Amino acid sequence: MKVLGIDPGTAACGYGIVLESGGRISALQHGCWRSGPRERPELRLRTIFDGVQELIAAHAPDAVALEESYVGADARIALFVGQARGAAMVAAATAGIECSEYAPARVKQSVCGHGRADKHQVTRMVTMLLALPAEPETSHAADALAVAICHALMPPLARMAS
Repeated sequence: MKVLGIDPGTAACGYGIVLESGGRISALQHGCWRSGPRERPELRLRTIFDGVQELIAAHAPDAVALEESYVGADARIALFVGQARGAAMVAAATAGIECSEYAPARVKQSVCGHGRADKHQVTRMVTMLLALPAEPETSHAADALAVAICHALMPPLARMAS
């Protein structure tokens, strides 16, 4: 199973593609799309949409997995994250690929063993699980890989329920 994981955001949107085969998991590609605060919102979303479409065309993933929005103190940030999630989901839907969403605590639980892991712990565990030569350049890319790992290692029935 090949999974495209997305850590949505409009300023920085992480992506990571993992391949699970025979109980082994490996990273195929990861990175982060960035846009500036002065860039028009529709262009920021277009960057995400186009990026997801390009990754789907290049890697033909079986699934797209996204991290659910964390609604903290700032509702405005939650709105921007929701827009980024929407752009990624529409790109996946256009390609006929189903999307699954996972709460941040569930992703951390699956990768680190507990749902309250900090960003550094997630990055370290992703690096170890995927036997990467170095840590991903951004926490956004590490989070996207973690979401992809979470989906790829999820039992099939649990995957259908998400």
